Amino acid sequence: MPEVITAGETMAVMAPKEAGPLRYVPDYRLRMAGAESNLAAGLCRLGHSAGWISRLGDDEMGRFVLNSVRAEGVDTCAVKTDGAHRTGLMLKETGSGETRVYYYRENSAASHLSPEDLEEEYLHSARIIHLTGITPVLSGSCEDTVRTMAEFARRYGILLSFDPNIRKKLWGERDYRPLMRELLFSSQIALLGLDEAEQLLWTRKPEEIVGILREKGVRWIALKDGSRGAWAADQEGLERIEPYPCRPVDPIGAGDAFDAAFLAGILEGRDLRTCGQMGGIAGAMATETSGDIEGCPSKEQIMAKLEKKQEIFR
Repeated sequence: MPEVITAGETMAVMAPKEAGPLRYVPDYRLRMAGAESNLAAGLCRLGHSAGWISRLGDDEMGRFVLNSVRAEGVDTCAVKTDGAHRTGLMLKETGSGETRVYYYRENSAASHLSPEDLEEEYLHSARIIHLTGITPVLSGSCEDTVRTMAEFARRYGILLSFDPNIRKKLWGERDYRPLMRELLFSSQIALLGLDEAEQLLWTRKPEEIVGILREKGVRWIALKDGSRGAWAADQEGLERIEPYPCRPVDPIGAGDAFDAAFLAGILEGRDLRTCGQMGGIAGAMATETSGDIEGCPSKEQIMAKLEKKQEIFR
């Protein structure tokens, strides 16, 4: 049974083969994208087991997504096929080192995820339940599902991991910050960017952020700051994690790779600094290829970087 269980929407993605406005791009590659399945795939590459709960349409895009997630070793037995709603779709646009996304996910199959889709016996198997701030903003039933999973983790003493993963494009007219703070303060593992911390906690200072989260009982904290590195903290220490050198191609998916490696470090009982370094290395390596999961490293690759072993290519 999976060590880590997560829930959320994974979409089919049309990724352009060329940079520039999409109206001038004739060719696309079919890929998948979803913060939760990205993390699950990252954990599997690092030698851990992960399960993903979701809904997919009974369509070709849904079958593509299911096959792709399953191919990464993720347990998909809790994924439901929804014949009444389509699989979500996302278009990517690249240019000038930036990536813009266009969502076609309103009323998607995953937006109808509900607490009835959760099986308690399955959730009981987890050591960590990982949630993001994306899933609860998709619909009222998705919010209920996330709240149910958080309450289940609290009731049965399962570690709750939360990454706000703020996506303002999905918020509409509602301010979801109170909900994000509620989930953040109820977690034992908080994984967030400094920009997100500023929106939710009104400060960018790592010491202040860590102090607020410690008072709420958060046991492990990762503060991500992109190319500037990160901070890792627990109830006692605060470690500055220097950025790992890389040649970035596409930043999408870096945060999910960081989260996966940080959680892997916790599952393996590693010290705080090593957990942070594992996250930093994975996040950096994820940027070196295009796509959400293509650059996620294996455990062997991360250990080689930690031990400063030179990789032989030929």
